[in-house]
Amino acid sequence: MASLLYQTIDALSREKGIDPQIVVSAVEDAIVVATRKYYKSQENLRAELDKESGAIKAFAVKTVVEGPEQVEDPNLQITLEEARKVDASVEVGGEVRFYKATDVLGRIAAQLAKQVIFQKVREAERDTVYKEYIGRVGEIVPAMVKRTEGPDVIFEVGKTEARMPRKEQSRLESFAVGERVKVVIGRVEKSSKGPQVVVSRAAPELVQHLFQTEVPEIYDGTVVIRAIAREAGERTKIAVMSKDKDVDSVGACVGMKGMRVQSIIRELRGEKIDIIEWHDDPVSFAEKALQPAKVARVSMLEGGEKHLEVIVDDSQLSLAIGKKGQNVRLAAKLLGWKIDIKSEEEKRQEVEQQMQALVGSTNTPLDRVEGLGEGLIEKLIEAGVTTVEALADMTPEQLEAINGIGPKTVEKISIAVNNYFSSLEAGELAAEETAEVAAEEPAVAEATSPEAGSPEAEEAAASGPAVESEGEALTPGDELPEGEATASEEPKPEDSAAEK
Repeated sequence: MASLLYQTIDALSREKGIDPQIVVSAVEDAIVVATRKYYKSQENLRAELDKESGAIKAFAVKTVVEGPEQVEDPNLQITLEEARKVDASVEVGGEVRFYKATDVLGRIAAQLAKQVIFQKVREAERDTVYKEYIGRVGEIVPAMVKRTEGPDVIFEVGKTEARMPRKEQSRLESFAVGERVKVVIGRVEKSSKGPQVVVSRAAPELVQHLFQTEVPEIYDGTVVIRAIAREAGERTKIAVMSKDKDVDSVGACVGMKGMRVQSIIRELRGEKIDIIEWHDDPVSFAEKALQPAKVARVSMLEGGEKHLEVIVDDSQLSLAIGKKGQNVRLAAKLLGWKIDIKSEEEKRQEVEQQMQALVGSTNTPLDRVEGLGEGLIEKLIEAGVTTVEALADMTPEQLEAINGIGPKTVEKISIAVNNYFSSLEAGELAAEETAEVAAEEPAVAEATSPEAGSPEAEEAAASGPAVESEGEALTPGDELPEGEATASEEPKPEDSAAEK
């Protein structure tokens, strides 16, 4: 039968949730420390607890060597001859025990042993807590509020204490001592005081667990939660998908008259929840994720990263962005894409600016415009108008605001600018016509020359040989220049008489 001491150790081990052998080792180590302090010895001391009798024995251990010349430290080694006086069966390399009396240790040694035992038990308890909870991160566990320490709330989770810092709390929640709630094990931290379990009520896993509890279709896998984006105490967006075409995923989560989702909202102290149907197409999913705002169109921007551009009506812009950007921020988390929201007016202005940048990429100086005097050009430059394009964009009111420019001058500027751009357009049209004519001329020449083997070419060959004039070949039918004759042409009679 186990001794009373060992029974006490066994009860303490069950209470702390640690192995009894750890406590036994702590007691033995404590006796060693107390013995060393009492005897002031540098020997290799050990202790041993007898489970049956409860007696604790302390002894010094020395290693047996062959002769005196091998003894390096008398506190740790002993010769074979001396060792056999204690134990006749010992051999070289063996160990010999020299027992120490423990009944003379006294109160101070006992107090020191107590401190060592408590320290060892605490260390074992910390290791047990760390090993237990490090593998349970993300798990939902019931907890009871034990106390508050400043902004932190201390919970009792199982046999240990867990801490909930302010950032892991919902702003809508307040806790009373003794209240029982569900928390998420966020992480396990190692510190000088031992491992600390940090729990959370702001994690998305809490919402997922509540939906699994309240919605049977999610529990049995018919409806799947694909993504959750949450800002605790404000709003949560949850995307769900049904594996059964006959089951409405959103309707299953909402429940009859909203009973299921309302139960979850009560558990979260009134936090708003948006339930969205999942789509594989990011464009369709983005339209759903930005609800309750109505989206005009969604387009994917080119580039390596996931980037969407969403256009909404001017009246829907603030609703799509949400309070402090919350709606679009949660939608971006839900999709995993970057989202840019613009109103129709903003998009129109952006397109106009791009067109102006393409059209008005050149900067024409004012002196290129005929009709503007040097004095007028100096006034415009002083007002910051240095190009014809900038001058054309100004309204009459803006021009009249410049010192020294009146309505008549404004009319003069307008006529001069219009004439300038009209001349540019006329020049562009003339250049286009010239290019068209140049492109048509080779085709006409090619069409008028007879091809080899054609009837026209054969007829020309039959009419006679080609006639040369000034080194150029002339075909029959070509007109000769005045004053020129061919070598084969005979002189007329009139011409011969004149010569005589």
